[in-house]
Amino acid sequence: MLQNNALLAQLKQQIRSTTPRVEGVIKATEKGFGFLETDEGDSYFVPPPAMKQVLHGDRVAAVLHEEGEKKSVEPDTLIEQGLERFIARVQKREGRLAVVPDHPSIKNVLKARIKRSLDESTIGDADWVVARLVRHPLKADDRGFFTQIDELVAKADDPAVPWRVTLARHALEQECPDAGDDWPLRDEGLERVDLTAEPFFTIDSEKTRDMDDALRIVPRATGGWDLSVAIADPTAYVEEGHAADLEARTRAFTVYLPGQNVTMLPEQLADDLCSLWEGKERPVLACTLTVNADGSLGDYRFFAATAMSHARLAYDRVSDWLEGQGDWAPEAAIGEQLQALRDLTEARATWRAKHALVFKDRPDFVFDLDAAGNVLNIRTEERRIANRMIEESMIAANACCADLLAQHVGHGIFNVHRAFEDDKAEAAQEFLASQAIAVEREALTELSRYKELKRELEGRDDAWLDARLRRFQGFTSMSAKPGPHFGLGLPAYATWTSPIRKYGDMVNHRLIKRVLKGEQAPAEASLELTEQLTERRRLNRMAERDVKDWLYVRYLSPAAEAQETFDAEVIQINRGGMRVRLTANGATAFVPAPMMHSERNKVAIDDKEGRIQVESEERYKLGDHLRVALVEAREETRSLVARPAD
Repeated sequence: MLQNNALLAQLKQQIRSTTPRVEGVIKATEKGFGFLETDEGDSYFVPPPAMKQVLHGDRVAAVLHEEGEKKSVEPDTLIEQGLERFIARVQKREGRLAVVPDHPSIKNVLKARIKRSLDESTIGDADWVVARLVRHPLKADDRGFFTQIDELVAKADDPAVPWRVTLARHALEQECPDAGDDWPLRDEGLERVDLTAEPFFTIDSEKTRDMDDALRIVPRATGGWDLSVAIADPTAYVEEGHAADLEARTRAFTVYLPGQNVTMLPEQLADDLCSLWEGKERPVLACTLTVNADGSLGDYRFFAATAMSHARLAYDRVSDWLEGQGDWAPEAAIGEQLQALRDLTEARATWRAKHALVFKDRPDFVFDLDAAGNVLNIRTEERRIANRMIEESMIAANACCADLLAQHVGHGIFNVHRAFEDDKAEAAQEFLASQAIAVEREALTELSRYKELKRELEGRDDAWLDARLRRFQGFTSMSAKPGPHFGLGLPAYATWTSPIRKYGDMVNHRLIKRVLKGEQAPAEASLELTEQLTERRRLNRMAERDVKDWLYVRYLSPAAEAQETFDAEVIQINRGGMRVRLTANGATAFVPAPMMHSERNKVAIDDKEGRIQVESEERYKLGDHLRVALVEAREETRSLVARPAD
């Protein structure tokens, strides 16, 4: 018997070695069949019977079958599961337990069991759970798909489902940390300057509770300004290695979602003891810096202090007052500072536009929710003068921090952004050449040359060109070593102005304090920490996007039923159609190719070039503005579907 099995295995191996094979990732369709897409860009048909052995996202090896010009594949070897830990909805039918993954491309009903530590009676039909795929048909000795339910996330009727499911999906904490209520001010051996009589002020949104920056500005007699930035000092309460510090390190950031914040630090610290409330004395880490009349930065000095905010101001009221609108007015001493800060902001923006780089202003979209989480309204908040005043002040203060750490420590937590990584610079260069823009490689990889190129491209005001070029650009990452920030056009950038909500800023606070005390710096942050900070920031942004997508679908369902029309911008083009952003509220919707023309073969999509032809004429491209009508709001996939309305 053993000999027969060995011969059978040998025969199978011989057949496999002589049979054409391909490797790739499974892409499922709603019609039961799928495709295997190789890394080289080839696509092979997977018939419905074979799709029962795989799931969307699986990387597999498959046997290639050819019948004339028709090619199909039969997956037979699992290389990597596309589904591991996932969010699902429970399905209970006649005593049988199963789960359906919450994934737009996976509709399989998968048999399930419940983890022993869970009480099965607490989990009902349609509840939301965390599950794991523990068996796969293409694994040795596994005859089918099987899953285990590890955690109950939310009951089916829980109004907090969008928040709980999203946080669980990205393995983010559901609640704020709890680390007790005994928080004495630590003796750190620092001499704190008493600034409580100085008229510092804060500018934040109306609902902000974790206020971590206050400002004081004094015009210089010779021109320019002295700007003092007082930053909340949580490390004055939280010692490195304390349980609250370790938890903050794990969380890395406060998660800001519409209607809910999950703080990095215990709420007593984040919203009370550290927050710079008006009329409350607070320990701060401060920096006084000189901004010259032309907007360039001069000398700066960091120091520990005790400060008190003399006025809690809101962005819109300050902007209205500076623009001569509304009936609110600040006290005279604060008003003079606001006018001086406006002048400083304009000078800094002019200097950065000439010597560094300035982001284009984009509006924020704010969700107004009721107690049950229903969306009452979505407001557009433009980046007005008050927002820019705080932004420019923080950028200047963070540039000073980067300089201090680079010179006196040699390391810290730096935000590093290279516009084009080496492996994409050549492709970007070729793309620009195709647009009659001849650039040398150094213009893409050296900061000074890149700034010149960026200003030239911005002068063209070509939305399609900007969108296409972004495909080659890299992302901001955290680094222990100083490095350039191409997005800001600065040689180094290290944030310390948000320590209540960013763990990297707490790390930089501790390093600054070491410099102030003349102590030797500790070892630099580990690669593990900087990678964790980068990854956590990515997860937080995805969670914010996912919750917003869910709320957008709920809010715009009536608009989809009525097929209301909206102004929109084309932000992405893929083989199936184009994705647009609605100008009025920031929602994104997908316009499938069949919505562009009743005959699909009349629509030619070039996703690499970001252009779409309809009946052989170019109709849409990245960056275009058009009118669309919403036609469907799909809550099960949190997606909006639209069609062109013009």
